Amino acid sequence: MNLFTDIRTLVVSAIADLQGSGALPGDLDLSNITVEPPRDAAHGDMATNAAMVLAKPARQKPRDIAEALAARLAADARIASAEVAGPGFLNLRLADAVWQELPGAVLSQGAEFGRSDMGQGTRVNVEFVSANPTGPMHVGHARGAIVGDAMSALLDFAGYDVTREYYINDGGAQVDVLARSVYLRYLEAHGHDVEFADGTYPGDYLVPVGQALKDKVGDAYVGKGEDVWLAEVRSFSTDAMMALIREDLAALGVHMDHFFSEKSLYGTGKIEAAIESLRDKGLIYRGVLEPPKGKTPEDWEPREQTLFKSTEHGDDVDRPIIKSDGSWTYFAPDIAYHYDKITRGFDQLIDIFGADHGGYVKRMKAAVSALSGGKVPLDIKLLQLVKLFKNGEPFKMSKRAGNFVTLRDLVDMVGPDVARFHMLTRKNDVALDFDFDKVVEQSKENPVFYVQYAHARVASVLRKAEAAGIDVSDATLAGADLSGMTHEAELALARKIAEWPRQIEIAARVHEPHRIATYLGELAAELHGLWNRGHDEPSLRFLQEDDPAVSQGKIALARAAAVVISAGLGILGVTPAEEMR
Repeated sequence: MNLFTDIRTLVVSAIADLQGSGALPGDLDLSNITVEPPRDAAHGDMATNAAMVLAKPARQKPRDIAEALAARLAADARIASAEVAGPGFLNLRLADAVWQELPGAVLSQGAEFGRSDMGQGTRVNVEFVSANPTGPMHVGHARGAIVGDAMSALLDFAGYDVTREYYINDGGAQVDVLARSVYLRYLEAHGHDVEFADGTYPGDYLVPVGQALKDKVGDAYVGKGEDVWLAEVRSFSTDAMMALIREDLAALGVHMDHFFSEKSLYGTGKIEAAIESLRDKGLIYRGVLEPPKGKTPEDWEPREQTLFKSTEHGDDVDRPIIKSDGSWTYFAPDIAYHYDKITRGFDQLIDIFGADHGGYVKRMKAAVSALSGGKVPLDIKLLQLVKLFKNGEPFKMSKRAGNFVTLRDLVDMVGPDVARFHMLTRKNDVALDFDFDKVVEQSKENPVFYVQYAHARVASVLRKAEAAGIDVSDATLAGADLSGMTHEAELALARKIAEWPRQIEIAARVHEPHRIATYLGELAAELHGLWNRGHDEPSLRFLQEDDPAVSQGKIALARAAAVVISAGLGILGVTPAEEMR
């Protein structure tokens, strides 16, 4: 059930009637016609741009079209009024009966209310986190994990076939540094005094890894050169770090469907195959690039390189794929990795990167466009920084990691539900302040508490009703009589509930899960507002003493709101609260 879709269908039907009567031409494009909440709620329940969209192709004044549409729409029992506004917008008010029927429809569908078939099974690969396997994840990784996981859940709810994927950066020099750092901890486990040189990882998190290596190989590597132990320790260390990363993600409620190793691209022909695919399209050539902006002739040495003609697919400059020593650039394995995604049959790709990867956006989009012949879209979301505060002061240190707050620190301090919800209160490309004191504060200023409290309040009403002997099962509430629901505060809550399916489709279309958190805050505000009105107006209280039938109707409205809150929190990966302590 999607009221906005239903009313749009009604508008399209009215347009068809006008076409049938000759009042409008028959060959009109209706794809840009929308039905949505008006900017000002005082103007009505819904507004449509139909007359504005059709005016030019129909060669008519928009107000004339709007007035003709209004006359037809007003004849439908669902429309209480249809009023033309401004140059030709059409504001609609729905009959109270529409809102009175809504809770029952929501409760009949239950958790399925708001689900969409918009995705039609489109296969989407969402790659996120992808942290170097050199240490525990920090708070920045936590934001990426939360955004990626919530986005995946959102797309799944909207009918897409989603794969959550982690790209293991285990093919670069940083993994050798990890191995050398673990070797030092291994020597330390044998009683040796060690010193961590610049560039190694001194964090305490490697102490158990060094001990585990000792337990496995004994003293076999003590005093031996890198030629003996480097390859084995590198593999052992990477596996240990990935096990730690999996545990940290699980603590946050994130579970990946697939882990892809960068190392698997080397020596397997995968990079060569991807580059050959571009070569076959005439996009690989030998050439000399222009000097970067800001460079002077004295510090720029032009040289011939092997280049990808990425400018043909929207990039600013062509990109090198082979270094002067004949090895691959960092970009080459990234091309191969995305080529692998395409060959696995994904219809859409989404990458979630840190803000420091901004320079990669155009080149990666160009590569995917070239490799897929423009058939597979790539959306790259950049995450801005998370700024931590505690007791009003910046909070940075972690004893375990040495110089940053780990993901596990975050979960241990505030719990996964609070961490997840708060990380989704801002759009991904906006910096986020995370105040450890405020995010656990029980006040309406805390969005996590505010939404959880709304769900807990409904659960409390249900418990009290059951104790009073009132049947408040969803099946019974779905058939409750809500004909007495006419107060504006009640109707406002019903209107907000009705927006849920629309919010799902909008958020899924633009890949923005923070919209769900924002909507839940608005829904909670309507429920809390109705609850508070009940203090002064007893007739608005959900539980009406000595009147079970009226109580069931009012509780049905509250329960419908709770169903939506629960579904929304499920997408965000947050457990709905049954009671607040």
